Amino acid sequence: MNDRPLTLMAVHAHPDDEATGTGGVLARYAAEGIRTVLVTCTDGGCGDGPGGVKPGDPGHDPAAVALMRRQELEASCEVLKVSHLEMLDYADSGMMGWPTNDAPGSFWQTPVAEGAARLAELLRRYQPDVVVTYDENGFYGHPDHIQANRITMAALAITALTPKVYWTTAPRSMMQRFGEVMREFGAEGQEPDPAEAAAMAEIGLPDEEITTWVDTTAFGGQKFDALAAHASQGENIFFLRMGRERFTELMGVETFVRVQDTTGAAVPENDLFAGLR
Repeated sequence: MNDRPLTLMAVHAHPDDEATGTGGVLARYAAEGIRTVLVTCTDGGCGDGPGGVKPGDPGHDPAAVALMRRQELEASCEVLKVSHLEMLDYADSGMMGWPTNDAPGSFWQTPVAEGAARLAELLRRYQPDVVVTYDENGFYGHPDHIQANRITMAALAITALTPKVYWTTAPRSMMQRFGEVMREFGAEGQEPDPAEAAAMAEIGLPDEEITTWVDTTAFGGQKFDALAAHASQGENIFFLRMGRERFTELMGVETFVRVQDTTGAAVPENDLFAGLR
């Protein structure tokens, strides 16, 4: 037996993504003594600037935003007790259809083979037992999330490693509850956009297709605080509006689809490390 610690690696697109989909598992497994490695692929430079100034507007400085978001990411990692933070530092591509998608050096414009080679180095260094990233549609179609999936799967293919691999998802039942809570905490009297509501209903998977349900309720406070560490993006982080208790109630279980496994652990499972300990 080698003495390498059990290791979880999460591959995310932007600063703050680590908290939304995997803050609970990062905190839970760190508390269980598992080494946690976060790989953040972009610098977050397309996020809001001071005072909520938007990309492309006067006063939005992507380099300054990236620096601020790096500091917030480090604070979030401290809250979640992440063992190692690795940043690939590609330029944030922005939302699908933004001009920044086409900018030289953006993550979306980076050849998959190049990003995969860099991530493969990290896979070989840390030899994770579990790897988590997004599904092929980046959960909701964000170009940087899609690219994170592509480089992760390509990097795994070029290494001889066989970790359990998971894609983040959400049960449709939770998305329905989430839609109700969004309306509850939304602007007074504002009717939800029907197209937005329809798109929201298509995110995630039917409950029966989800392989892995991890209870992270005990770490809801940490997850909330990790999101709150990304204060500059507060306007975009809807979850912060609902307060810690309601947040934990809604976000206390993190769900995944297992896409690679050599352990034979039965599904549905309630532990990313089922079959490994």
